[in-house]
Amino acid sequence: MAGVANADTLQLAKDAPDRYVVVKGDTLWGISGKFLSQPWRWPEIWQMNKEEIKNPHWIYPGDVILLDRSGAQPRLRLLKNEKVSGRSVKLSPTVRSSPLQGMAIPSIPASAIDPFLDKPLVMAEADYKTAARIGAGLENRVVFGTGDTIYAVDMAGKEGETWQVVINRASILDPDNKEKKIGLELAYLGDAIVTAEGEVTTLKVTKAVREIPVGARLVRAPEKPFINFVPHLPEQAIEAKVLSSYSGARHVGSLSTVVVNRGAADGIDLGTVLFAYKPGKLIKKESKEEADRMTPPVRNGAVFVYRVFPTLSYGLVLDSTDAVTYGDLLKAEPASSE
Repeated sequence: MAGVANADTLQLAKDAPDRYVVVKGDTLWGISGKFLSQPWRWPEIWQMNKEEIKNPHWIYPGDVILLDRSGAQPRLRLLKNEKVSGRSVKLSPTVRSSPLQGMAIPSIPASAIDPFLDKPLVMAEADYKTAARIGAGLENRVVFGTGDTIYAVDMAGKEGETWQVVINRASILDPDNKEKKIGLELAYLGDAIVTAEGEVTTLKVTKAVREIPVGARLVRAPEKPFINFVPHLPEQAIEAKVLSSYSGARHVGSLSTVVVNRGAADGIDLGTVLFAYKPGKLIKKESKEEADRMTPPVRNGAVFVYRVFPTLSYGLVLDSTDAVTYGDLLKAEPASSE
């Protein structure tokens, strides 16, 4: 990859095609898996630099991707850029006008992560305690739904703004010290629009996916991002652990979201790929004097980070060969090591 030292030869997938026509429903991860045995090395086969990884160009249905095997390392390029005015140019996906963004191929399956892109999934406990709070409703009730009027305190909302209603779902504990609380995992309850400002703010519930109780918190609704970041290995070695799955299931497989106990402060950014490992097992001893020895950890999937918080991340499990579960090791080395 341009800008990253890597002496390893890219390993092409078995029966990698010479060309591929992009179709609706494709993802960058899926397309790269057609060409590479290591889909996370997608930036290398496109010869992307670090800036292009953070702000990638877009690929669209109908684009024709060619596999060029003529050089020391294979590379991909788009057919339509092969010649410009009779001269050869560097071939790569091209930037297009913003109205076409919605048609572009996402990095990972949009349907698997869409519910998590514009919801406040985690929060520091201190921030939750000081967030705007529902204190009452128009009627003498303790739970509310779509169409109900609610009143909130400690809120800086403006008339017409949409806010999301959340509630503490569970504490996120450090897997290495279960007495240490890292943060809170939130449940999204619905949306409410500000109808009147004041010391006590008036809102109308416009959407309720669950009953909304007195005491629930309100956070300003963010814009949903377009997921066009590129899978890549981190720039520094990272070791992390699976904290939980968002579904609440202890064992999950491909296309499930997991919470990772590392975030932006640890060098994780959008598109970082970590590898999941089942912990080693203790070798049976034949005597008390024998030292403890463990079997090597076994890789059982990849985790593609698609949302990053300061100390936590959300990632999508991909290509799992065994269930990913609480406490599983997640790690990755810079490109030259994987």
